[in-house]
Amino acid sequence: MTNQDAYRAAGVDIDAGNEAAQRYARVAARAQRPEVVGGIGGFAAGFALDTQRYPQPVLVSGTDGVGTKLKVALATGRLDTVGIDCVAMCVNDILTTGAEPLFFLDYLAVAKLDVAQAEQIVAGVAAGCAIAGCALVGGETAELPDLCQPGEFDLAGTAVGVVNRDRMVDGSQVQAGDVLLGLASDGVHSNGYTLVRKLLAERQLDWQAQVPGWRGTVAEELLRPTRIYVRPVLSLIASGLPVTGMAHITGGGLVDNVPRCLPDGLAACIDPQAWPEPPVFRWLRNAAGLSWQAAARVWNLGIGFVLAVRPAAAEAAAALLTAAGERVYRLGEVVPGPRQVVWGNAK
Repeated sequence: MTNQDAYRAAGVDIDAGNEAAQRYARVAARAQRPEVVGGIGGFAAGFALDTQRYPQPVLVSGTDGVGTKLKVALATGRLDTVGIDCVAMCVNDILTTGAEPLFFLDYLAVAKLDVAQAEQIVAGVAAGCAIAGCALVGGETAELPDLCQPGEFDLAGTAVGVVNRDRMVDGSQVQAGDVLLGLASDGVHSNGYTLVRKLLAERQLDWQAQVPGWRGTVAEELLRPTRIYVRPVLSLIASGLPVTGMAHITGGGLVDNVPRCLPDGLAACIDPQAWPEPPVFRWLRNAAGLSWQAAARVWNLGIGFVLAVRPAAAEAAAALLTAAGERVYRLGEVVPGPRQVVWGNAK
């Protein structure tokens, strides 16, 4: 037995890894930028930052994963969308600072490498990068038979972006009276899936089942990718309209995430009646026996991104975002109080 055969027998296939890397390079070609120096295949990739466009550059980074939504993808055999989720979770996070995502790296851990499966996953990553306008410059595929369960995988990534220091949005300029605009989510996105899967199992719902009001089958509804808000929000910031704070609605929902963009002494007064609750969330709330307010700390409940803008700019900002394809809702306003969400109307 050769050394390579011995390693393969232990659970790691070097040839499969090399084949996967070649396939990654092909799909990554769909998500490139002219500033990239080098690329997939080397030990590292470079990025030639345009310092004329960004004379006071602040690099902004974010790392995240997809979580147990991956179990839904595995159970249904549909792996082409979770890569978009992975990118979205990272680029939407750094977007809250006003940063433009520049490049992305992914990390895929498997028990045993299936090259075709890995290619499908990374193709989704490349698709997400293309939507966000950033380059996929590399990553890592780790074959870990002693750490990962057979047939399963984990997917995470890192995004790096840039913003001029004088244009950075950090929430420090938020004032009482600022209007809160919410951008609609595309469904459950990538949080709360441990509870979602528990509720489905308890009711023995098949992935191909149809639930009244849901857009398609259970699998189609739950695998809809996390929406990427980069291009519309960056266009809004470039317009010069005063955006003072932003929040990506992920784990912890509206309750935990909106206050993260507020200074001390200010609260977010949100009217739950300001937007329609998507049927999937109504079903999940009822199945879990959660109040609306409790569910707002688990899921996004239909709002994936929140912006604070000056009152005089709210109408123009909403119109610009709507023209860019977003569904925009006036959620409420910033008010004096402890840094938290307060509900304007009972629901």
